[in-house]
Amino acid sequence: MKVKNLIVGAGISGITLAEKIADELREDVLIIDVKDHIGGNCYDYRNDAGICIHKYGTHIFHTNDKEVWDYLSRFTKWHPYMHEVKGYIDGQEVPIPFNLNSIRSLFPNAVADKLEQKLIEKFGYNVKVPILELKKAEDKDLTFLADYVYEKVFLHYTLKQWGIRPEELDPSVTGRVPVYISKDNRYFQDTYQGIPLNGYTAMFKKMLKSPHIKVKLKTKFEDIKNKISYERLFYTGPIDEFFNYEFGQLPYRSLKFDFVTLDKPYFQSNSAINYPNNYDFTRIGEYKYFLNDKSDKTTISFEYPLSYQKGRNEPYYPIIKEENQILYNKYFKKAQSLPNTYFLGRLGDYKYYDMDKAVKRSLELFKGIK
Repeated sequence: MKVKNLIVGAGISGITLAEKIADELREDVLIIDVKDHIGGNCYDYRNDAGICIHKYGTHIFHTNDKEVWDYLSRFTKWHPYMHEVKGYIDGQEVPIPFNLNSIRSLFPNAVADKLEQKLIEKFGYNVKVPILELKKAEDKDLTFLADYVYEKVFLHYTLKQWGIRPEELDPSVTGRVPVYISKDNRYFQDTYQGIPLNGYTAMFKKMLKSPHIKVKLKTKFEDIKNKISYERLFYTGPIDEFFNYEFGQLPYRSLKFDFVTLDKPYFQSNSAINYPNNYDFTRIGEYKYFLNDKSDKTTISFEYPLSYQKGRNEPYYPIIKEENQILYNKYFKKAQSLPNTYFLGRLGDYKYYDMDKAVKRSLELFKGIK
């Protein structure tokens, strides 16, 4: 079997690339995926209660990149949605990232007044401060706050989510959920935020409508690689797996979701509530909030982080730390020697991409090959 372009992985990275190649180059593309659906971990569907479910956990699209927003807007209208996350801290539901409103919820007014004043004097207003930076503050009140937030918000959540302490992670990861010196309760402050009006899967189907694109699901690359020839290969799977773990296995974290449909209109006060210090799960997502679905029932998911074990669960997140980056760089160097072979996506690039960054990466890669 011969194909012009073979794309391994029908997630957001592979789909974006397939659409661009088919639309602008008018070249044929075969996109394969081991899953039984398109969309990768962004896949969604409507359940029997009429609620749009994100099968692999809550996905909210957000970006400051107008090119990315405009590109995806060709394939969907958007449901405007500003995501807010709450954390269950000392018996209170408080905004996450931890902000000035969180302080007001948890501390007496006199203490909150002092902390707010000192934070603004030290760092300014509407500023995001990584927790590990706040811990360096040379002030007893700010040190008290940093220790409190570190213990109550970051430490145990990170241990559950990543299996290691915050100090062991790359700052690019720990900095994703800073202390926010603001009263803005939104989880993201990006210019463009929303959920595809008819869901992510409907958007992806439109992106794959070209007659130049063929999709083959429930198909492993290793099962067909000796039966197919191609001019270009785009690989969004784990880069270490591609090279048969020649230099060793890259570490990932996995997730398990327990979905429950309840015979009540709502379960919780918000779409996402984190539990840093209680239970084995990290958060509960409630899906009808995203598209304002109307139903007498509600569906929630309990999210359990797990160690990745090949063949037993899926790799979700690269664990970004120095020693893992050194190992990845060995694979990256070897990948560069392969002609017309490109790696991308969270697993191919071994990077913690948000959805918009994954799309941007595919758009930039396409510009390079075009």
